[in-house]
Amino acid sequence: MRVLFVLTLFTAVFSLSPAHAEDWRAAAEKHTVELADFTFRTGETLPSITMTYYTLGTPERDEDGRITNAVLLLHGTGGNGQSLLRPSFGDELFGPSQPLDLAHHYIISPDNLGHGDSSKPSDGLRAAFPRYDYDDMVEAQYRMLTESADVHSLELIIGTSMGCMHSFVWGETYPGFARRLVPLACNAIEIAGRNRMFRQMIIDGFEQDPAYNGGNYADAADLKTGVAIWANTLILAGSNPYRLQADAPTREDAVDLLHGTVARYTSSPADPNDTIYQFDASRTYNPAPRLSEIEVPVLWINSADDFINPPGLGDPEALAAEMPNARFVLVPATTETRGHGTHTYPVFWKDDLAAFLADYP
Repeated sequence: MRVLFVLTLFTAVFSLSPAHAEDWRAAAEKHTVELADFTFRTGETLPSITMTYYTLGTPERDEDGRITNAVLLLHGTGGNGQSLLRPSFGDELFGPSQPLDLAHHYIISPDNLGHGDSSKPSDGLRAAFPRYDYDDMVEAQYRMLTESADVHSLELIIGTSMGCMHSFVWGETYPGFARRLVPLACNAIEIAGRNRMFRQMIIDGFEQDPAYNGGNYADAADLKTGVAIWANTLILAGSNPYRLQADAPTREDAVDLLHGTVARYTSSPADPNDTIYQFDASRTYNPAPRLSEIEVPVLWINSADDFINPPGLGDPEALAAEMPNARFVLVPATTETRGHGTHTYPVFWKDDLAAFLADYP
């Protein structure tokens, strides 16, 4: 099973134990749709693309037959539609009287374009697959909802990391389609500086590996240098330094923890072409100039221990102020938070979500 990007970086090493653990993945219903004649922003086209998505709960309809309780969950880079259907996320949100109680909410969680069982380079086209970006990914989500899921409005979008950025793209591209937005763990500025650099490290690591062969490698494990760079970069980018210091207080502990984590990653490496495309897809992202057009209520949550989106970078408070109904929350760093992956643990921000939903019912 492929190791997921920051969403699961340290859950393999550290875990919060929920009070109970439901098997949300097993409970979810899987759907697949073919979207015909898909045109990418590059001008490239495919006769069709596949989108896979998972649903939980029951759709409610108004007198005109329209679904009124749909919530879209959007995973992070390298994840899939089941990434957020884990106990650490679902046990805090999906149960009775919880913020996304399945008795009242219809959850839709897609494998986004380039991920999971949706269309991606490793399906066969390899490096000839169209170079999709976040606009393409959001368009695929929109078409999936309207052409397959019979959803023509959303009560809420909750997006983590890449999905967080998709939330801002949704707000500007399809204004009002989602009544509320909850972006978790991202910024609303161009992907540049260290953020782009760490992505480029991973891209270059694979593309410059002698075994890459222009994307026509025989086995991902053959790209030993690229895989090592990928694993080490993700460990650094996804870590919480406070927790690592607590759990690896000596040099020996730190080295052992690093080597053990790298070994787990490299035992099941991600597909290089898929990974290159996933990390490059953010290249055109920059919602900052149009944030004022996002008029729906927004709850934007970052964490202070996030290597990728450190506090103050881009002045998120000022960016949030450009949106008429936005609230920015910074989760304090502790030895219990999960670095960039704090977004996957609602225990740290569920109260903020509940208050937001109460203010904008």
